Amino acid sequence: MVRLTKIYTRTGDAGKTRLVGGKQVSKADLRVAAYGDVDETNSALGLAICAVDDASLKSILLKIQNTLFDLGADLANPGPAAPDKSPVLRIITEQVTWLETQIDALNANLAPLQSFVLPGGSETSARLHLARAICRRAERNAVALGQNESINKHALVYLNRLSDFLFVAARYVNHQDVGDVLWVPGG
Repeated sequence: MVRLTKIYTRTGDAGKTRLVGGKQVSKADLRVAAYGDVDETNSALGLAICAVDDASLKSILLKIQNTLFDLGADLANPGPAAPDKSPVLRIITEQVTWLETQIDALNANLAPLQSFVLPGGSETSARLHLARAICRRAERNAVALGQNESINKHALVYLNRLSDFLFVAARYVNHQDVGDVLWVPGG
């Protein structure tokens, strides 16, 4: 259980923060950048949810937001659990599989793409595209982190699949409203 009684601690004033387990690192550390981008993805998703009218899609997005907190905790934890501590929170295969199921369900009634899709159409779709672009940045930073340190491979897969989901969700929303905005090369 998380319990926060004081929001400011002044421990980060010198540009340092602590990871799960207590290790102190720079706020510019790749691990901090990766979980920070996951947090930004979650914030953009929260903004998108405010514009979603479809109750089923909103429910899916709220579940994803919760999983993004799990993902942030996963990325913030560089090591295994200590023997006297509770288990380490990690993204697992079933979370990726669930996301794939949601992609397939939303994509089932969408026309195959004949062109690249531009971010936009409806406001809701544009917000989902913004969350997708931020998610891609989180994925890039997590990949960079994984080149230097050990990370959970399912975390990377989840980020990759989440950006796919957000793309399909944006198309799904536009399909119900204004339609996709297609790229016109040279246009």
